[in-house]
Amino acid sequence: MKPMLVLFVTMLGLSACQSDQSPAVPARTGTAAASSSGPATETRRQVTLAPQINARDFAYFDKTLASDDFQGRKPGTVGADRTKAWLVEQFRRMGLEPGNHGSWFQTVPAVSTDLVNTKVKLQVHVRGKSLDFDNHSDMIVGTLQARPDVTLKRSDIVFLGYGIDAPAYDWNDYKGVDVKGKTVILLVNDPGYATQDPTLFKGRTMTYYGRWTYKYEEAARMGAAACFVVHTSDGAAGYPWSVVNNSWSGPQLSLPVRVDPSPRLAVAGWLTHDSAKRLFSAAGLDFDKLASAASRRGFRPVNLKATASIELRSKVGHFQSQNILAMVKGARHPEQTVIYTAHWDHLGMDPSLKGHKVYSGAIDNGTGLSMLLEIANTFAHQKSPPGRTVLFFMPTLEESGLLGSQYYVAHPVFPLDKTVADLAVDALPIIGRARDMTVIGKGQSQLEDMLAKVLKRQGRVESPEVTPQNGFYFRSDHFNFAKAGIPALLVSSGLDLRDGGRARGEKLAADYTRNRYHTPRDVFNPHWDFSGILEDTQAYYELGRNLADSDVFPQWYENSPFRHARAKLTDSSKQQGN
Repeated sequence: MKPMLVLFVTMLGLSACQSDQSPAVPARTGTAAASSSGPATETRRQVTLAPQINARDFAYFDKTLASDDFQGRKPGTVGADRTKAWLVEQFRRMGLEPGNHGSWFQTVPAVSTDLVNTKVKLQVHVRGKSLDFDNHSDMIVGTLQARPDVTLKRSDIVFLGYGIDAPAYDWNDYKGVDVKGKTVILLVNDPGYATQDPTLFKGRTMTYYGRWTYKYEEAARMGAAACFVVHTSDGAAGYPWSVVNNSWSGPQLSLPVRVDPSPRLAVAGWLTHDSAKRLFSAAGLDFDKLASAASRRGFRPVNLKATASIELRSKVGHFQSQNILAMVKGARHPEQTVIYTAHWDHLGMDPSLKGHKVYSGAIDNGTGLSMLLEIANTFAHQKSPPGRTVLFFMPTLEESGLLGSQYYVAHPVFPLDKTVADLAVDALPIIGRARDMTVIGKGQSQLEDMLAKVLKRQGRVESPEVTPQNGFYFRSDHFNFAKAGIPALLVSSGLDLRDGGRARGEKLAADYTRNRYHTPRDVFNPHWDFSGILEDTQAYYELGRNLADSDVFPQWYENSPFRHARAKLTDSSKQQGN
């Protein structure tokens, strides 16, 4: 399921350039594009931009990436080939080097699993009765094992609460329970959200343990045969049932087992809230009461004294896509790497649509790619090279489950223990200047302290995301680096606009999510005000430059769940004598 950053905002603002300007060589237009449209009573700080960071180039990059010629940038298509070739040409023209031992690409193998019997039913036997749950309406289901035939027969059903084993929070729903071969029913999100208790997990802010991906992974590690997550509400899940339904329709992609040998569920899916209540009622139980009890310490799993059966028939295929890597080699520590990340793929075309048929992705992720190109060109024009290598990483298959970045972390070009940080962007808004910059999942690492110092020089501050309960930190490519222990930062433009304040910013955010996100209406707008995104680009460049020119390895905060993974990387490096 594609990470859905509802901080996206777009579509209004003053004209910053005419997008038909397409320079063969990036122009150096200085700081003129950084003027503010803020209230006359507000003191406006002029932000100095590197010459390569300018509205004309940014608009050219984004317009080109969102053009119909690139056909929505879907991996495996002619449009994808054009996208990759064009991006490499930009890096080559700027003077960067290939980032993968002389190659611009890293091949990513993928497995496609397409459910054939889409009208399959989950059959539940309980108290002498048989209940059927229909695919797409009552539930959604598939296999994560990339097998053509999967049969689940009379598997005992257990309600396991949230399905969380989190020692740092003194919480273990699996304690004393054997789920091998069983079907577990789990709640989406985590107990902190359910209770709104700020002392339980992180209160309203979703932790990693609240993500459905974690729940599947943990259930598989514990030997469960099947796992269904209950979509208790749009708020708890972070999106409506329609998003779950649509995302699980059609081929589902994964890395081959030889690349990712971690345990996978034979059967995985979701249940609607109504379906869960019907199932529990048939077992003589009250689902809502049990869900409430599961949010309190001391809850014990409940055996429904019911069994689940299902047969899945899938078409399994194989194909390859490519990550793009370009670099500016470090002068002092070339083996140490600062990574900038923005995915290049999007959703392609839909010939059945009337009117515009291309999912242009001008915001998602045309703006992120354009920012990386601006930053890459700036590094390439530094008077002296950075002390550390700076890698510009454009992964594939983000829209299909972050597979490109997952593959890179499993097969890193540069050693992970020498990787300083990952600085990521995904679907940046273009709405003019803001007093702030949004840090997704704020409270993770010292990268935030470093960014705050850069923003202070711009007269700006950091702000947390508007909806921390949705767990966006766990839903973009940087997250694979975080899981491996690499401090990873995901930012978006701020919503406290100098023209209209936070009310206008949040209104535009909601408008984008409602009307353009993942639709053919996510198109380039020649009337965008680029002044804000250029300030963001300058800030992110300065952060990376500071990291690249220092000897500092930023650390996770003490309470971050990824701190121990970083410690393991460091210990492993010491044992190998690096």
